[in-house]
Formats: sequence, structure tokens, C-alpha cells
Amino acid sequence: MFRFLHAADLHLDSPLRGLEQKPDAPADTLRGATRRALENLVDLAIGREVDFVLIAGDVFDGDWKDYSTGLFFRGQLARLDRAGIQVHLIAGNHDAASVVTRHLQPPKNVHTHSTRKADSVELDGLPVAIHGRGFPNRAVVENLALDYPVAVPGRFNIGLLHTSLTGRSGHDNYAPCSIDDLRSRGYDYWALGHIHQPEVVGENPWIVFPGNLQGRHARETGPRGCCLVEVDDALQVGGVEWHHLDVVRWDRVEVALDGVDRDAAVDDAVAAALAAAVARADGRLLAARVVFTGATPLHGALHRRERQHWRSRCLAAAQDLGDDRVWIEKVEAATSPVHDLAELAARDPLMELVLRSLDQWRPAPATDSSDDADAGDEALPASVPHAGADVLRALPPDLQRELAADWHGERLETTINEVRAMVLDALANRQSGDAAGSEPLAADRQGGAA
Repeated sequence: MFRFLHAADLHLDSPLRGLEQKPDAPADTLRGATRRALENLVDLAIGREVDFVLIAGDVFDGDWKDYSTGLFFRGQLARLDRAGIQVHLIAGNHDAASVVTRHLQPPKNVHTHSTRKADSVELDGLPVAIHGRGFPNRAVVENLALDYPVAVPGRFNIGLLHTSLTGRSGHDNYAPCSIDDLRSRGYDYWALGHIHQPEVVGENPWIVFPGNLQGRHARETGPRGCCLVEVDDALQVGGVEWHHLDVVRWDRVEVALDGVDRDAAVDDAVAAALAAAVARADGRLLAARVVFTGATPLHGALHRRERQHWRSRCLAAAQDLGDDRVWIEKVEAATSPVHDLAELAARDPLMELVLRSLDQWRPAPATDSSDDADAGDEALPASVPHAGADVLRALPPDLQRELAADWHGERLETTINEVRAMVLDALANRQSGDAAGSEPLAADRQGGAA
């Protein structure tokens, strides 16, 4: 029997986007998280006395700023060398031969597979054959799997490949291949990399994405780590055991506010949701994106009131959980109004028109052309489409500038929802107030026109 670790996508010293804009962020912990996760991997390999370690690409996140990144990685490989543990690795798209220009001679226990064609290594003392090929350049669009040799008879055959397989959301479609392509090689285990979400694609043969060692942003939530694989004397996989190695746990913490109409009740809901997320983080630093959800009378206030107000309330709840246990990365509102918008629209043609216009509102792709904005509209960037500019101009100038600045990238959908919420809430409150008066809204408009 033998055992090995399968890891991928270390992304050592990966830059954390937007960190410099968050002065309250635990920068040292976040910046060092990828290194600490690798140390955890090496500790696990030595502690469990594995026979070898597989790394399926993207050790680095691009070319090194200096040699410290490479030296740190080499130092961890040297720890494995002193423990008698072999390492087999391939280059992925982020550390392709054309991307990482600096080099250090690895310790003698390391085999880096060729980037020109798939090569094979039969291990001394173990009935194992490892086949692998790295990326020669960043964008490999051909099917590399068909270049791999067929299985070596009488050995446990492992394929080491960095691939998007048949495609996964959020990942470039590099080295695409099908499950049948992998099966055609006759291997017992495919150690894949590139997809950051852990996934067992199949068990006949085993086709596994271990995910990355450490989540790096709010879209990489949940546990991250590697796989410990045990193979029995019959050269059959006896088990694949997941080990969590991350030191910072990202989580999307949803706070349900259905029916909540007081700030104090918001505080209680935030405290409960954060406490549950801290428990899920299992002693790690929790990097939380707090998202308010549900139908609530506070819907309009959550969007109208300055964001710092709600962020401060979340930070206060985090303080009560203990120092250095929670970092609030961002606070978002994804609530809905308690008004019956369909009923309001039926009572008021203006509301019906606004609702129909907002439902049809779709953001235009960002462009450098100044034609995307009305001439002379200097307050709004070119990426704001005509419909968006019309709605934004109806808001106070300071709010216009704040929302327009977010009219791009991952903030776009949230910004649209914020504008929708403010417009609809204002109209609904106005209509509700008019309905409670002595004259209907339609009569008011007729009187104003007379």
C-alpha cells in the first residue's frame, strides 16, 4: 500500500485585489495566507508519511516580483526532500514557461514534467507510473490529454494535467478535454488542476480537482485544501480524503431580514449569522461578505443610507465575537420591498411605466467611446448606458457620483439593484402617502396640469 497528496493552484503570493482600498483589512494575514497554506500542505505530507506529492499546476500567480517567492517554494520542497518525499509537478497557465522568467534549481526530490510533450516517470520502489505535461505558454487551447501515453501495464498510472476539462464557470477554457479522452489512456487516477472549486468528477477512473489551497477572494468561499489518496495492494484506490489547509476562510454571510423593521433587530440578525459563519470557519480568520436578503420595510433605507452606516453595525457585531476572528470584506444589500409592486402599478400608471422600464433595463458593455454617455454629462462615466444615466440623474449629485463610480466590473449588478431599490422605494412611499390623503395620485397630477 502507498499514499500520496494531490494539490493544485497554490497561487503563491497572489495579489489580493482591492486590499489597498480596505484600511481595516488584516493585510499581513491575508497576504501571507497562500504561504501558510503551503506550509500546512508540507506539514500534512510529513505527518502522514506520504510517498509522494502531486502539484497539478499554478504553483505561482505569474512572474515573481523578486526571488523571495521562488525561494519560499523551494524551501518547502527542501523540507519534503529531507523527509524522503518525492514531488511531481507541472506548470499551469499562471506559471507557464513563457510567464515565469526567473528560475531556481529545485531540490533533487522534484520532477518537473516537460512542457513540450507528455513524459512519464516510473517510481523506484513503488508500482507507480506518473504521466504529465506542463503549459508551454499561458493560453493552451488544444487538447493535451490525447498527447499522453497509454497506461504502463502492472502499475498504478496517474495523469497529471492542468485543464478546464469540459468547461467550468469562472475559469478560462484551457487544455479542454472530455472524460472519455481521459478514460482512453487507461489510467487509474487523473490529478487535475486549474478549477478552484473541489470536485470529484468521476471514480472509474478517479478524476479529481482538489481545488486551490487557499481561497483568495469573496467568490472562493468554503473550505480549501488537498486530497490524501490511499492505494491498496491490489492497486485500487482505497479512499480519497479531503484535508482543509486554508488559513483564511471566505464566506458569503447572508442575513435574512424578512419583516425586520428596526435597526436593533438588524444587529441581532447580523450577530447570529456571523456567529454561525465563525463556527463554520473552524478557528480560521473569517473573511465575510455580508449580504442582507429578504423582504423588509428597511429595504429603501438599506440602499439610501450611506454604506458606512451598515458596515459599522456589522463591524460592531464582529467585535463581539473576539479579536482577529472576523474581517468584514464588504456589505451588500440584496433585499426586496414589502410593497406589492404589482398592486401599486395597477393603481398608478406612472409606477407601471417605471417598473416596465426598469425590468427592461440591461447594462451596456463598458467601452472607451464617449458615445455611451450624453454629451456634456461629465458627472457620469462612459460606461453608464443612456437608460442608466437617465435614472442616475434623478438622484442627488453625491449619490450619482458614488453609484456611477461603481458602474463597472463585479459591482455593476449590485449598483443596478441599488438604483432600482431607491427609485421604487421612493415611488412606493410617495404613492402610499398619496393614497392615504384626501385625493388620489391621478387627481393630483390632473390638478397640477390644469
